[in-house]
Amino acid sequence: MTKGEMITEMAKSTGLTKADSERALNSFLDIAKTTIKNNGRLPLAGFGTFVVVDRKARTGRNPQTGQPIQIKASKIVRFRPGKELKDSVA
Repeated sequence: MTKGEMITEMAKSTGLTKADSERALNSFLDIAKTTIKNNGRLPLAGFGTFVVVDRKARTGRNPQTGQPIQIKASKIVRFRPGKELKDSVA
């Protein structure tokens, strides 16, 4: 689902205009980014938790040449689905 499709679905289900739905979605995304950056996690009850984890430095391969390259350590965001989400998919 694209962001535009999400906005359209939000507008349909809430009765808001597409413009209001877009503002609401953008606000949620901004708050989520800030919370994850500051707290390292964002738990959403009934849905799941976004968690920042450290990824170690490692050796990879350049796909064009096959030469080994060093990939720096980094931080990534992982998602852990909650029980309700797992049950709804199963």
